[in-house]
Amino acid sequence: MKKPTIEDVAQKAGVSKSTVSQFLNKRYKYMSDQTRDRIAEVIRELNYQPNGLARSLKQNRTFMVGVIVANIDYTLSIQSIRAIEEELQRFGIQVIICNADENPDKESQYIEMLKARQVDGLIIFPTGKHADIYNQLIREKYPLVFLDRLVDGVNTRSLLLDNEMAVKLAIQELVAHKHERIALITLPLGLNRITPRVERLSGYKKALEERGLPFREEYMRSVSKEDIQQTLEELFQLPEPPTALLAGNDIVLAEVLKYVNARRKRIPAELSIIGIDDAEFAHIYNPPITTITQPIADMGKQAAKTLLSSIEEGGESVPIIYRFVPDLNRGESVKTL
Repeated sequence: MKKPTIEDVAQKAGVSKSTVSQFLNKRYKYMSDQTRDRIAEVIRELNYQPNGLARSLKQNRTFMVGVIVANIDYTLSIQSIRAIEEELQRFGIQVIICNADENPDKESQYIEMLKARQVDGLIIFPTGKHADIYNQLIREKYPLVFLDRLVDGVNTRSLLLDNEMAVKLAIQELVAHKHERIALITLPLGLNRITPRVERLSGYKKALEERGLPFREEYMRSVSKEDIQQTLEELFQLPEPPTALLAGNDIVLAEVLKYVNARRKRIPAELSIIGIDDAEFAHIYNPPITTITQPIADMGKQAAKTLLSSIEEGGESVPIIYRFVPDLNRGESVKTL
């Protein structure tokens, strides 16, 4: 049996080939719902399969996009990838996912690999070291979007949480419950000063100042995952140990809860806790942990839309920084003193 062609679809649907082509490329702006439904019905009837290779060659596109995450272990990484993929699949675009593992050299290798595969654009959670590589992409008008982090000296479309506001919400909640001795633990800033960690530390200082609370250097710690247990031990051996703790991300929160369980400390009776990032385990823990949530699905979806816009514009993108608003998700982990 002869394989149906785009001409066959157009003829049976009573439309032009260009209209069918617009439908296949999901360009519905000037197409009525009735026409869309009719073309979809004919495609099903004829079991028409578009020629993907011909489509790519004609439009000089591969309909593939690369996503490079700095660390796939984070809740943000996993959930935003899902949202990115769901949004791009609506437009027939496949996603290649790469994990740089916070290694700038690995990230640069992935960028070169994805360019060699001629992906239409890149969404990067940047490690931050190779500003020259990012700027080269921009000079080449390569569609590029940063998610979760900024890089000094690189101006592109960037989407991330309002990290200072996230810390401010947490401090407000703790102060409302009469806490004054509030500690913060984040992962290390790294040589490239990872944006969320830098901004959460600065937000912590500002929030204390706004509330008229003294800043105590010993309460603000930026340490590796492996050193969190020892850091907690040091905090609770201070002459005035903290009554409340803010975990800078989901990985820190997991380590804090491990420590609490091992030492049989009671939450919130002996320690009040708030975590930034909405890790699933925070809600199934007993008691449920109060968290500062990011609109991760919205962030991923918007990153995909922003990249699609840049692709349509041929990489001629106006640099922007868009910050998403965090929210307080109350659990039962904060005690009133």
